[in-house]
Amino acid sequence: MSDNQLQDLGDDRTLLLVDDDEPFLRRLSRAMEKRGFETETAESVAAGKARVSARPPAFAVVDLRLEDGSGLDVVEAIREKRPESRVVVLTGYGAIATAVAAVKVGATDYLSKPADADDIINALLAKSDELPPPPENPMSADRVRWEHIQRVYELCDRNVSETARRLNMHRRTLQRILAKRSPK
Repeated sequence: MSDNQLQDLGDDRTLLLVDDDEPFLRRLSRAMEKRGFETETAESVAAGKARVSARPPAFAVVDLRLEDGSGLDVVEAIREKRPESRVVVLTGYGAIATAVAAVKVGATDYLSKPADADDIINALLAKSDELPPPPENPMSADRVRWEHIQRVYELCDRNVSETARRLNMHRRTLQRILAKRSPK
């Protein structure tokens, strides 16, 4: 993070992180604290709303899909309590419809997972009239595809037949993909 970006943070550096992926949440929290933020974490919509009621953050990073509902409910709660806060929505399901919904309820930006701390900071601190810079080291298309397949596979409780049906691919093709190592 540049000195200029640190100055952009101002005095209020409170950051709420809401994600049900606990290892990711811990890693992101540590990374953001190293970059000057005062982080609070929540693993559900209910916990996120409770944190917002107690102490509305200046910044927030919210996962779109949480176990107990939609992260957009947390974004709306933030907007009600602190309209000027900057909110980035993260999701493993990048789609235009969800991006539009996130922006409509007040998200500043929308990023697909996995996003690193630098991408998130660029999105949080970008001026509203400019786009954040492209990622330095984006994932390859093969890696994005592999990550998506793995996510659907996990959501289907590691059931190959159900995953293949949902991805509209042959079961044997999926088995071959799952047997290989992840691409770089």
